[in-house]
Amino acid sequence: MAHLTRRGVVTTALATAAAGVLVPARTAAAAPARPSGPRPLARAHAHNDYLHPRPLHDALAHGFTSVEADVFLVDGELLVAHEAESLDPSRTLVSLYLDPLLARVRAHHGTVHAGYPEPLQLLIDIKTDGAATYRALDRVLRRYHHILSRSVHGRVRSGAVTPVVSGDRAARAPMEAQNTRYAFYDGRPEDLGTAAPASFIPLISGNWATSFGWRGTGPFPTAERDRLRTLVAAAHASGQRVRFWGTPDLAGPERDAVWTELVAADVDHLNTDDLAGLETFLRRRAPDSRRNS
Repeated sequence: MAHLTRRGVVTTALATAAAGVLVPARTAAAAPARPSGPRPLARAHAHNDYLHPRPLHDALAHGFTSVEADVFLVDGELLVAHEAESLDPSRTLVSLYLDPLLARVRAHHGTVHAGYPEPLQLLIDIKTDGAATYRALDRVLRRYHHILSRSVHGRVRSGAVTPVVSGDRAARAPMEAQNTRYAFYDGRPEDLGTAAPASFIPLISGNWATSFGWRGTGPFPTAERDRLRTLVAAAHASGQRVRFWGTPDLAGPERDAVWTELVAADVDHLNTDDLAGLETFLRRRAPDSRRNS
């Protein structure tokens, strides 16, 4: 199963051939930094990360390995905000994410989390015209190319940070037209089984409420559990990871019940606004040698 971003690209030979993924060994300029801080959590995704008091830094302090930023293209700048009414020219993708990530990668000799070689996923949710915003994003990402994962003619090299583009679907066309990309595309369940390989769509994201009625109260209906596991198995067979948004996120037994089923089904990213809550949930579980929680 091919996995790009937080775990790098981990493949069987069959999935690698099918996805067109090539993973050369990481070259380090210096000895890796020793692990420090909390053990990274491979499943932890910070939804709307920029709403926390310290965007990016709070998530990393809780061990998160995936963060999400909404972006608006305004006068050529990529501004980070939840809604257009709250835009602030000082809060850019560069200032909140790319520059701090560059500093961390330099400090940790090639990784975001010290001593943890897997890439950080930076999910960039486009809120303005997808094609125009992606072109502006591509120009910015190329300035940080030495820390980013890339795809060159369908062959992927894993870097310290893997940008994945979500949001407005018009971004897809200009991305597919590129021979060299420093970002990847966030697919939807309907993209499963299509010709698009994991080297272009490494992530499948879906709205939990669209496919599942269960919200954590009572037992998980058997038909829904089977549907979840079938979807995850299909994605993994194609070398793609899975994330759901819209899962219950208020602390309580219902949220824990849904998270437990997601982990049991091997869903790759658990989506939350509650950094401490998800960290506590994952660290209380028995360590998973393959997933590192």
